[in-house]
Amino acid sequence: MVFKKLLKAMGVGGPSVETVLHNPNTTPGGTISGDVHLMGGEHDSDIRYVSVALRTRVEVESGDSEYNTNMEYAKVQLTGPFQLRKGARHSLPFTLQIPWEAPLTHMYGQPLHGTTVGVATELEVARAVDATDLDPIAVHPLPAQERILAAFANLGFRFRSADCERGYIRGIRQELPFYQEIEFYPPPQYASGINELEVTFVASPHSMEVVLELDKRGGLFTEGHDSLTHFTVDYASVHTTNWEHELQQFLNQAARRRGLFF
Repeated sequence: MVFKKLLKAMGVGGPSVETVLHNPNTTPGGTISGDVHLMGGEHDSDIRYVSVALRTRVEVESGDSEYNTNMEYAKVQLTGPFQLRKGARHSLPFTLQIPWEAPLTHMYGQPLHGTTVGVATELEVARAVDATDLDPIAVHPLPAQERILAAFANLGFRFRSADCERGYIRGIRQELPFYQEIEFYPPPQYASGINELEVTFVASPHSMEVVLELDKRGGLFTEGHDSLTHFTVDYASVHTTNWEHELQQFLNQAARRRGLFF
């Protein structure tokens, strides 16, 4: 077994760690399980704790500037203090619950460019804290999310990019302090009025909110601006609804409210 060395905070000859996932594929509301394998270094080490957490790259707006940061969530502590003997080996099993609002990493069966979710393993030794490299996981859409995404594709919307942004959407109840935006290029019938469409899923156990943000195309004497609309999707009835028709209605209503006509 090849172990990953921890970062330099542990010092030369410190303990090593490897995290092995049983299956990297999951969905919002699902789980990820695995084992953290520890190997003692060249001397005994007093371990304060070992933990695992989901980590996602998030865009943060601060004043007039923007920057990206790694945000941890769904963190689980696996141990309290113990002594890791020189050269000793320990295996720590874990299960992480995937939040319902977790960002997706795949869409239409393909990786979703712009979003990465992974498991970070953290270990503290004598007040020095280090984390391993991210072990990527694949968060696939729920059936309801997959149906809505398929409807957009059927209407001619083409995927552009995806990212996560720190903050809360007004009027939407969120558990996580960030949300994912999946951006699409509009089909020809909408291209004259909007530059792009941003879709956000805020899922819960029985239903989800779908937030649509239209980036309005500016005219010769007017500036573009965004408009928001949202609706609730019930998982129990998602496959009995003509979502292509419903999405057209939502988009047209939002456009009329903002003075756009298609």
